[in-house]
Amino acid sequence: MIPSDVRTAADAKNLVEERDAQHVTLGVPDLQGFLRGKYVSREKFFSALDKGFGLPAVIYALDPTDVILDVSGLSDPASAYHDATVRVLPETCREIPWESPHRNLFFLGQFEGDTQRYCPRAVYQRVAERAATMGFRPFHSCELEFTLFEETARSAFDKGYRNLQISSPHKSYEVLLRQEVRSEFHNGLMDMCTAMNLPVESVHEEMGPGFMEAALRYDEGVSAPDKAVIFKTFAKAYAQRQGMLVTFMARWSNNADGQSGHVHISLRDREGKPVFHDPAGERGMSQTMRYFLGGMQALMPELLLLLGPNINSFKRYLPGIFSPIAATWGFENRTCALRVIPGAPMSQRVECRTPGADANPYLSMACLLGAGLWGIENKREPSVPMVGNVYMQEIPEPLKFPASFVEAIDRFGNSKIARELFGDGFVDFFAESRAAQERDFRGLVSDVELMRFFEYI
Repeated sequence: MIPSDVRTAADAKNLVEERDAQHVTLGVPDLQGFLRGKYVSREKFFSALDKGFGLPAVIYALDPTDVILDVSGLSDPASAYHDATVRVLPETCREIPWESPHRNLFFLGQFEGDTQRYCPRAVYQRVAERAATMGFRPFHSCELEFTLFEETARSAFDKGYRNLQISSPHKSYEVLLRQEVRSEFHNGLMDMCTAMNLPVESVHEEMGPGFMEAALRYDEGVSAPDKAVIFKTFAKAYAQRQGMLVTFMARWSNNADGQSGHVHISLRDREGKPVFHDPAGERGMSQTMRYFLGGMQALMPELLLLLGPNINSFKRYLPGIFSPIAATWGFENRTCALRVIPGAPMSQRVECRTPGADANPYLSMACLLGAGLWGIENKREPSVPMVGNVYMQEIPEPLKFPASFVEAIDRFGNSKIARELFGDGFVDFFAESRAAQERDFRGLVSDVELMRFFEYI
């Protein structure tokens, strides 16, 4: 048996016994879309397959580096940092290529019970169930941009994250010279993806010093964000094992463009027939696709927090750096938030260019799927498509994104449609957690403030 054959708890037990595995790695996606977990012994793993295992629910109130955000029910005094039950997901079994043969099996886990209200994976599943009720099967893929540094985690920390050595000094969009010079890194990354059942369609140099992009192959339903989340954690681990460093920050430097987590999305019916294509429609667009597009366009401004979930995310939503500034759409137009990609029936799709690389893939895909389904339900037509460079044109006010992180939090928290799609419990929690992050940063003094004001004020 191989990991991709595992579907049930019995399969997982059989594989562990066949491999004589001593330990198994369990990982649970957190609010950022990264994995938290641990090695567990064979005996504990078997027990977890039957009864689940305990993990503190406070992981959903942790920012990276474990700053504890003030979130009701998770990190307030009444919560007592309680354990909640996580169930193992046998069908997510994979091999970690650099672990020893007796402890190289990996499984995702997901919280059960009341804690699911906070769980991004459960949020996606609730939206996918809505799609199934409407007779649709969602398909997604994710393109993740990141910057590669010739630094270690320690050297970057010791430098205060300033004057970092980027892996290439110039912009080098798809320049083969850079790829061939670093072919060992590229090949190792792709070999890792193959070993972990994370099919990649392309890996290439992006438009910026040290910028790279990995385009994951499309998949159905929750498997697509599963793969994106696993990729983000293990790509960072792979880079650090090579003595290098990767960041998925939306914008890591004043001199760098934004880094995206573009989502491609389409629907099929229950029998697997694509529903976005109609040869009689404009550029092959079916009426279902138009309504889906219209829903994404209408709701993106009030749901933007799911696509830009951190205060740093809003350093990316600026004109001229290939990042959207409003809920515009166009045919094959990369200056729009929504790029309609005409093609054969199976390839006709929408690319949403709004999510940052820092967005949680479960939440970005849930956001776009939910908005599109709302558009179908409400027969929402999109605007006239934009032609040419959107940054040079007047944008209708209703399409403009919130001007700040604070405004995005307020609009999301007060969105009746967000509550309908994702549930009151999640909307309250997510808005509260983002407001807590904003409060933490509000009082911090930046380097730019010191440079501009210190001497003369």
